[in-house]
Amino acid sequence: MTAFDWGGLMRAGIRGLGLRPAEFWALTPAELMLMLGAGGGPAPMSRARLEELARAFPDDTKTKG
Repeated sequence: MTAFDWGGLMRAGIRGLGLRPAEFWALTPAELMLMLGAGGGPAPMSRARLEELARAFPDDTKTKG
């Protein structure tokens, strides 16, 4: 059986997702992992990918008018 990092999961669920403690404890581990983006589709964009896109498509800082 795989151990869970309950402290990390509680921080992610309560602080990160804004769940109330009762809502957090009512979830199954599978539901919580799905809400956190694990195993259900593409992974969230990483900081490195965001910076890569910002370099490729910089904001236009010139005032248009």
